[in-house]
Amino acid sequence: MNVPFNIPPQVGCELDYIKEALNSNVLSGNGPLCIKSQKWLEVNLDSKKVLLTPSCTAALEMSALLIDTQPGDEIIMPSYTFVSTANAFVLRGAKIVFVDICPVTMNINTTLIEAAISPKTKAIVPVHYAGVACDMDKIMALATQYNLFVIEDAAQAIGSFYKGKALGTIGHLGTLSFHETKNITSGGEGGALLINDGKFIDRAEIIREKGTNRCKFLRGDIDKYSWVDLGSSYLPSEIQAAYLYAQLLNLKDITADRVKSWNSYYEKLSNLALSGLLELPQVPSDRNNNGHIFYVKVKSLTIRSQLLEHLCQKDVSAVFHYVPLHSSEAGIKYGRFSGEDIFTTIESERIIRLPLYYGISTEDIIKVSNEIISFYMHSPVTQ
Repeated sequence: MNVPFNIPPQVGCELDYIKEALNSNVLSGNGPLCIKSQKWLEVNLDSKKVLLTPSCTAALEMSALLIDTQPGDEIIMPSYTFVSTANAFVLRGAKIVFVDICPVTMNINTTLIEAAISPKTKAIVPVHYAGVACDMDKIMALATQYNLFVIEDAAQAIGSFYKGKALGTIGHLGTLSFHETKNITSGGEGGALLINDGKFIDRAEIIREKGTNRCKFLRGDIDKYSWVDLGSSYLPSEIQAAYLYAQLLNLKDITADRVKSWNSYYEKLSNLALSGLLELPQVPSDRNNNGHIFYVKVKSLTIRSQLLEHLCQKDVSAVFHYVPLHSSEAGIKYGRFSGEDIFTTIESERIIRLPLYYGISTEDIIKVSNEIISFYMHSPVTQ
């Protein structure tokens, strides 16, 4: 039986809320269920203002507009991330400055950020890989010292915390993803912008509404709305919001289920790690784990290729992850690497992500784990 890498989460009541949206006769953005979802996130994540977006990419693009990114500005981030993290700022003319990662968490190495700061630096964009937090104390201290913005790419981090603070709510702005591969989804695509500095709220509403002050009009603050600023259509549909709202109400159970599966993998593969054949993910004690990704790190690119082929032959869908952005054609054109690439490339070549989704069966976890163990028992590559 095939073990898929991902199955989009369903909790069973999504259709109820979709029907509610249909019966309301409001299907465009910012309807009742969109507002309910935003309020839920504001209350449960403790953010000043949350705006749903069609994707995390859209939320990042809004962030770049909100901090007034200009041609020539420099934005610091890890190279080990998805292209949207960089693209949002490149679209506004910025230069990306890539910083090496910490191999323990695969997050940006905070000890290297200060050396990457220049008079042109405008923002730091930490990426919370696999839902495990970056060292946000150090990042926020540097931002204060150098008068920089911090935009958290918390695409993978719904349900994750740093010292009790929800990821995405620590920087000036934060972004979440509700893509079908994430812990919860708004029907396949979706995202949210978390606004933690109140000065951005009014303009964020304008940018999301195509550069108009329509939100003020809908609240009755003005008698007509008009074009007042830059913007685009960054509103999700009410159907997306309906699907998301059902999942938000079940976030605690979804997270617990994924963490249980994550822990099962860890337990079953721990002997291989103790034998030094592979490495398992680590979660620092001041951060939690939302069960978003379970990965193993093998010793080399060769072993990774062999293990992936073995799993494929056994009907297990395991995958690697990002090719570092600084090594890509666009990354070379629009960015530069600060310092040495000591860990980013070599660590990226060692990762294999295992199947993990809401409701994955114990039997499938056992199968995946046993196939990995079998590979190391019989493969000449590992000898």
